[in-house]
Amino acid sequence: MPLLNEYRTLLDQLAEADAPSLTEMPLEAARAMFRVAQPTRPDIVVGSVSEREIEGRNGSIPIRIYTPDSTGPHPITMMFHGGGWVIGDLETVDAQSRQVCNQVGCVVVAVDYRLAPEHRFPAAAEDCYDATVWTYENASHLGADSTLLAVAGDSAGGNLAAVVAQMARDNEGPPLVFQLLVYPVTNGHVFDTDSYRENSDGYMLTADSMHWFWDHYADARDRSNPYASPLCATDLSNLPPALIQVAEFDPLRDEGLQYAEALQAAGVETQSRCYEGFIHGFFSHFDTVPPTRVAMDDACMALQNIFHNERK
Repeated sequence: MPLLNEYRTLLDQLAEADAPSLTEMPLEAARAMFRVAQPTRPDIVVGSVSEREIEGRNGSIPIRIYTPDSTGPHPITMMFHGGGWVIGDLETVDAQSRQVCNQVGCVVVAVDYRLAPEHRFPAAAEDCYDATVWTYENASHLGADSTLLAVAGDSAGGNLAAVVAQMARDNEGPPLVFQLLVYPVTNGHVFDTDSYRENSDGYMLTADSMHWFWDHYADARDRSNPYASPLCATDLSNLPPALIQVAEFDPLRDEGLQYAEALQAAGVETQSRCYEGFIHGFFSHFDTVPPTRVAMDDACMALQNIFHNERK
């Protein structure tokens, strides 16, 4: 299927602007650019929004808690932002957190994990896991149900959601009921898949930027660790059910689908969906690029279904 017309227009405008690439920018400029590209959305009104800092093994972790305007206790979705572990924060994940909170009717806990290269692997993964443990242990104070806890994220956030699911299993941690992995990064060793070759440049996320992200995040020797590259795990059994969503025009398409296949082979109930005509980043485009709304609807329906079935 051809690229969506809305994306073609957007990409043409970016090409005409001839702005420096992400990899050519100072870190703070790249982070600022990402905030502009993914602004907060207070117009998506939820019941309440609160911020706090919790204690993790490595110090304080800022979180933002979105609560629906309905009677609890509510299910919980942990939300880990994208940005290659290098850019992104609570602001850039605000829109999708609000939308999931409202559409699913769940508490959403967004995590402001430490960024690379100031804090390299496994800092981000440890912060996300510690925040998940804290949320599980304090669910009643959030008006939430600790038995209905899911992890979610897009891109690097999808990587972290997959990693937290493995960590929870390996450490007898919170009993997660679902993992929503949106165009997740799953393998830091392989950059020659069909999707990398077909979509290396010109579709927002580039092959060069993925190398840049990985080089900032993890040393070569660490990339075989499944907590960095979840596809490298030797055992994927006994993980929570998953939905993996990928875009047709995305370097990460194939490794996301490979992770879905590996989960299925390990006996994990897993669905995967490749959205034709989409590019990387579609999860935050649900109301700016209208055709992508189907992916948000699919994600929220999957969360609703699992929460409903587990509540029975």
